[in-house]
Amino acid sequence: MSRRRKRRKAPEHGVVEITDLASNGRGVGHVDGKAIFVADTLPGERALYKPVKVKRDYEQAEMATLFSASSQRATPRCAHFGVCGGCILQHATPQAQVAFKQRQLLDALARVGGVAPEHVLEPLTGARWGYRRRARLGVKHVPKKGGTLVGFRERGAPFIAQLSRCEVLVPEVGARLAELGRLIDELSIRSAVPQIEVAAGDNHVALVFRVLEEPTPADRQRLSAYAEATGFVIYLQPGDESTIAPLAGAPEPLYYDLPAYDARLYFEPNDFVQIHGDINRRMIDAAIAELDVRPDDTVLELFSGLGNFSVPLSRSAGAVITVEGDAGLVARARANAARNGATNVTAHVDNLFEPARQPAWRPERADKVLLDPPRSGAAEVLDHVAATGASRVVYCSCHPATLARDAATLVERHGYRLLAAGVMDMFPHTAHIESMAVFVR
Repeated sequence: MSRRRKRRKAPEHGVVEITDLASNGRGVGHVDGKAIFVADTLPGERALYKPVKVKRDYEQAEMATLFSASSQRATPRCAHFGVCGGCILQHATPQAQVAFKQRQLLDALARVGGVAPEHVLEPLTGARWGYRRRARLGVKHVPKKGGTLVGFRERGAPFIAQLSRCEVLVPEVGARLAELGRLIDELSIRSAVPQIEVAAGDNHVALVFRVLEEPTPADRQRLSAYAEATGFVIYLQPGDESTIAPLAGAPEPLYYDLPAYDARLYFEPNDFVQIHGDINRRMIDAAIAELDVRPDDTVLELFSGLGNFSVPLSRSAGAVITVEGDAGLVARARANAARNGATNVTAHVDNLFEPARQPAWRPERADKVLLDPPRSGAAEVLDHVAATGASRVVYCSCHPATLARDAATLVERHGYRLLAAGVMDMFPHTAHIESMAVFVR
């Protein structure tokens, strides 16, 4: 008869010295050779921790008592910090947050890519509160909690956190989370609204209500009254993104301005735009400066979206060739180029994750290349990038590990040097890392 091995009972508490931050922003220490990941702690701190997940090689834990605080500790501004999963670094000073992200970037480049930049770019920083102009808010009608909850999910749980406000969302929305919950409580379809998409332009804020049931005329009237009272433009989405339609009329399209380039870019509520307007403008400036664009240059931009880089690039380059896989974004890019007089921009639609051996968009020669891929990176197009003969490549990344992988390809296979790299704090108070790398050949 087999005997079942008794599972060792985890200690209820322990004391740990925090020596580093993990990639998810948790403090890391070691007890008896075992890694302990403790939420809401910083390097140099000593804390009493309570295990919440115990494995053979590591433990996930919550901080029970802080015995000694780091000089880099800050008081979280948000009343919901520790409950809401949206922000995990509010307990660290701005300088500590940026330094953590810079270390994570350089570590990924070295560990994953086996490369190091010749110099580190100054971090791009901006507003730390009220910056988030795009978000997907979860919605759940929970009578036991007094009605409908609107916000982000709880930390480490699938439930919607009970939030009264959000400090990082644009203030027009961040101050109204509880109000939005009360609005949905008044609808007959209160149990059939699972999410609200937020998209803020310079002209107004759009809210896209996902609806699993058809709103009644009374529901529509209530939503219209709320839109009129707040200035929000409300859209309904009964199916996939192709079904998004304004609640009433034909509202002015959303837009954001890029004053340095005398440009105004229009977008739809479901289009991808950078989360942080301040950092986006600084990123554009930095990318164009690092590309060292000349009047006779041909610039190839891959993963080009709705024209965020291409219209500004058109002001200093001879020609700009853009490629994007989303046909809707390419349509917006062409319209934005036309509106802004960017006649030297040519926009193409192509799946950059399965490019042809000789794609129609690839010029015989491009002087400079700009890459702005999603988290999965740009591995499939790097041979095409090198084949253009470009002397400079600027790569804007939202995932350090895939940037590091692609950097290794550009350096080892294609003979580029990693001239510089640095972080852009696009998501303050989170562990999300946006970065820029500059390659020369």
